[in-house]
Amino acid sequence: MRDSVTANLATLAVVQMTSDTDSEANVAVALGLCERAADQGATYVQVPEYVTFYGSARGFGDAAETVPGPTTARFAELARRRGVTVHVGSLLERTPAAGRFHNTSVLIDATGEIVGVYRKAHLFDIDVPGEVAHHESEAIVAGNDVVAVEVGGLHVGMTICFDLRFPELYRRLAREGATVLAIPSAFAAATGRVHWEVLVRARAIENHAYVAAAAQVGTTSDGLTSWGHAMVVGPWGEILAQSRGDEPQLVIATVDLDEVAKRRAQIDVLTLRRPDLYGEAD
Repeated sequence: MRDSVTANLATLAVVQMTSDTDSEANVAVALGLCERAADQGATYVQVPEYVTFYGSARGFGDAAETVPGPTTARFAELARRRGVTVHVGSLLERTPAAGRFHNTSVLIDATGEIVGVYRKAHLFDIDVPGEVAHHESEAIVAGNDVVAVEVGGLHVGMTICFDLRFPELYRRLAREGATVLAIPSAFAAATGRVHWEVLVRARAIENHAYVAAAAQVGTTSDGLTSWGHAMVVGPWGEILAQSRGDEPQLVIATVDLDEVAKRRAQIDVLTLRRPDLYGEAD
């Protein structure tokens, strides 16, 4: 076994919290948990989807901001001061169109610079009778870019929540070199209880990559209910750390980044693909 001093280690922290409609309070909670993560040695910390505002689309106009903007500035100050990479799970970003917004992730390096911006590509438009109905596209504009960024020794593939159901995106990110798949989420409780864990682990196994999945949990004042269960999963599909209960908390795991190359060498799914068979360009 390699000496831990020479191992290629990183400490990943993902946040579980309950955002609501008070943006200032939400950001204060998120920043406090990021500070605690840094205190515990995290080198990368990720907060959930809709971290600044999670409520009815009626409030999107007041909550939306620019990127860069006031919220990214606050997280950038923390990243710079504590020397950590911060993944701002997602926030509402203004667009030129009235009443239309992006659901946007921002990745900030340890100097406080924005190094990655990803706008959610797959929007949560579902109708499961008696369980959950939601149409994110009524207010959110889908993004059109695949984003993978090298930062702080990691190669981060950026995705958001409902993207989790589209494995093609994750395979593309893995083929572009991603070793950590970021999935900040506000996963609906109705489907989360049966789908969340198996989907998160599947994306890790399919691509032999680490998955960092921050999560909203509980019920907002507008009745939006999230499953929680923030987790870090390894490239063999093992759950390395997972939240317990519904309270705001940190989930932290120290990982060996060389494990990705090891597992990809053992089962080389990226090379053994048959795009000719699927009717895809390589």
